[in-house]
Amino acid sequence: MTQSKNKLSFEEAMTQLEAIVTKLESGDVPLEEALEQFKAGMSLSKYCQDTLNNAEKTLTKIVAPNGDEISFEEDKPETEGE
Repeated sequence: MTQSKNKLSFEEAMTQLEAIVTKLESGDVPLEEALEQFKAGMSLSKYCQDTLNNAEKTLTKIVAPNGDEISFEEDKPETEGE
């Protein structure tokens, strides 16, 4: 039984998702249960992706001690001749 996604840590959600994938890959799951497991897995996958996206946003904007926001963007390679 999976916990509410709001109460799961990212790591717990990933562990549950891995367990679902392993169970489904075994091929020993009845169709109805497989469909329910697949739905749960998709929900966990979305939760994990959203969590990662939020973490990325947090890491790309850091508040400096003076309150200014500093945005860290990927460095673009300089082209020759510029």
